[in-house]
Amino acid sequence: MNATSTLPCHIAIVMDGNGRWARLRNQPRSFGHRAGKKAMRETVEGCLRQGIGTLTLFAFSSENWQRPESEVRALMALFMNALDKEVDALHEQSVRLRFIGDLEAFSKSLQCRMHEVATHTAKNKKLNLNLAVSYGGRWVISQAARRAAADVVRGELKIEDIDEVALGCRMNLSDLPPPDLLIRTGGEHRISNFLLWQMAYTELHFTDTLWPDFDRHCLQKAVDDYGRRERRYGRIGSQTTRRQQDSA
Repeated sequence: MNATSTLPCHIAIVMDGNGRWARLRNQPRSFGHRAGKKAMRETVEGCLRQGIGTLTLFAFSSENWQRPESEVRALMALFMNALDKEVDALHEQSVRLRFIGDLEAFSKSLQCRMHEVATHTAKNKKLNLNLAVSYGGRWVISQAARRAAADVVRGELKIEDIDEVALGCRMNLSDLPPPDLLIRTGGEHRISNFLLWQMAYTELHFTDTLWPDFDRHCLQKAVDDYGRRERRYGRIGSQTTRRQQDSA
């Protein structure tokens, strides 16, 4: 018997392949980034149709600041433009948009716009859409450790009480379930410092499809693949089967 539910509650995606998609068409990398917006829309709409509650997209890593300055500038302009053009449609669909990562690395104007968008959509409930920007999984863990240390100094936390729960509640997305399914496009088989803490038991799905070509059919294939998995969380198959029968 399959130990997974039919649908993942939380999908995370590493959106990879924009640059290669553009290069295949003899276009600059920024052309691929712009083309990736269509894939993002299709993925959001696919999650809304299927009732998937949370979608987390890896939009810009902390390491991406090392890319050529011209590409970073183009990405920031695209990011600002997308916020201005997409937020109303997302709001109408009851999508809550939030941003996770080192937001202080961005310009003040972009920080302000991200805050406005997050506030504007904060009460929406149909889909939690999280954009990981200037994001690194190790950075998130170190920030949680720093918060815990500060609470110890203030006398609000005992050292012996620092455990997985204490650190976990001090991280981004602590109010949401961890990802059930990670999708990575573009053919690479790694997680690239994404949601390291949260993905301890996440199912992984890798596809050769470049991100601009990712559509609702690709999303459905990944969801169907997830539905065939048996998630045991360290147990053996018979144990997970009994747990599922007991909860039925």
